[in-house]
Amino acid sequence: MPETEIADKADILADLELLRDAAAEAGRIAMGYFRQSPEVWFKGGNSPVSEADYAADHYLRETLTAARPDYGWLSEETADNLDRLGARRTFVVDPIDGTRGFVDGKTAWCVSAAVVEDGRTLAGVLDCPARSEVYWAVVGGCAFLNGAPIAVRKPSGRLRIAGPKPMIDALPEEWQQQLDREAYIPSLAYRVAMIASGALDATFVKPNAHDWDIAAAQLILAEAGGRLLDRSGNTPAFAGRNISHGALVAGSGPLLDAMSVVLSGLDGQ
Repeated sequence: MPETEIADKADILADLELLRDAAAEAGRIAMGYFRQSPEVWFKGGNSPVSEADYAADHYLRETLTAARPDYGWLSEETADNLDRLGARRTFVVDPIDGTRGFVDGKTAWCVSAAVVEDGRTLAGVLDCPARSEVYWAVVGGCAFLNGAPIAVRKPSGRLRIAGPKPMIDALPEEWQQQLDREAYIPSLAYRVAMIASGALDATFVKPNAHDWDIAAAQLILAEAGGRLLDRSGNTPAFAGRNISHGALVAGSGPLLDAMSVVLSGLDGQ
């Protein structure tokens, strides 16, 4: 292996450790507000943001950019600065993915943190402190949950699917007969991680997911043997000028193929 590849791998592993440590502390900060009636505001009319989001975001921004001052920064709770487009690598962060569930006292939320280069996630972490779960992956390695390797579930018997009802309803009848539907999961990142760990088989994703929702989760799923795809059958690119996405599908095997066919036929997605 060329020396530059060895150096890059070492850099990526160092970034992973930085992300894991920072996400763990951000999770502890968020837990200080969890089920404590934090102050909540609304962005764009109906999207909640809490004081816990801002506190965790502040910690992550200060810690990560101090450690890697040459990296760009993209976060749901920080005004976007397109100067990041000139950086080789970019931190892509959601301090609390699943804020609505967090505010409601539900446990399926996580701190999502990734390092992206040339549109591709190199290292990703999802720290889910209310469930004592930490997912992570680096490109070209395995995906892990609390230190143990994870993989997508092999198809057998009934399949568990999540996502908007109209999208699931569009699957052919032969698939409908095999499916059990998962209740709504507020955190998209956590939903994708459930596929990576085998707790869920697949999900549709409605339009307007953002990079911070999926950059870390996409890599974790990919390294677990699954895929997150857009309607063209491509893995989304991250940390570019456009940071939102159309409808997506996530999963593996024949079910994912069938879902991709449905997605490609949807209008305006």
